Amino acid sequence: MNKLFSIIRNNKGFIFFIIFLFVFRGAVADWHPVPTGSMKPTILEGDVVWENKLAYDLQIPFTDISLMRTGEPKRGEIIVFTSAAADKRMIKRLMGLPGDTVEVRNNQLFINDEAAKYTNLRDETLEPQRDIDKEDGIYALESLSDLKPHVVQVKPSEYNPLKNFEKITIPEDHYFFMGDNRDNSADSRYYGFVPRSELRGHATRILLSLNTKDGYKPRFERFLEMLK
Repeated sequence: MNKLFSIIRNNKGFIFFIIFLFVFRGAVADWHPVPTGSMKPTILEGDVVWENKLAYDLQIPFTDISLMRTGEPKRGEIIVFTSAAADKRMIKRLMGLPGDTVEVRNNQLFINDEAAKYTNLRDETLEPQRDIDKEDGIYALESLSDLKPHVVQVKPSEYNPLKNFEKITIPEDHYFFMGDNRDNSADSRYYGFVPRSELRGHATRILLSLNTKDGYKPRFERFLEMLK
């Protein structure tokens, strides 16, 4: 026992650091590698995103237990959540709030019967910077009256049953999420609404990026890039 106390005393700085890191990642902020392209071109495969875990709730570290609400999710925010329906952690863009009606017609989004606007079609500046990350399709800026413009990607030539989604009303304390890569995203159109209790944090920035299609070479141009 004396030997154990001696080890703790001699390494207390390191032990306190490990405890701090445990609490920090569990309740304050975290970082996640993104393995899929469901949020392309905003988030690419191999991006590591920074998540503010205090954006919506103060939770007991590494649990789903909320001690208090710290903020409310806003339309257009990119959010990390743990989906019970999908049985995995997901990262998508929040499109529908409690009480909203949501509808998709041939990949055109309608929120509360307001049609989203699509501009800058085929603008090359909206595409990923590297050719290896680009996909065939149309890139455009999507916006609504209360939604800042953000880039989406669609592939008109491909069959996707989720191009159309019948009008539905979002229940209280639930949210509707979509991926920016509209024809390659299993989101609320597939898994259904996301309860507030599953929200984990607001993804705000790309910490670093490794190109999984090119030998995990760094994409230095994406380091510390803000997510829009």
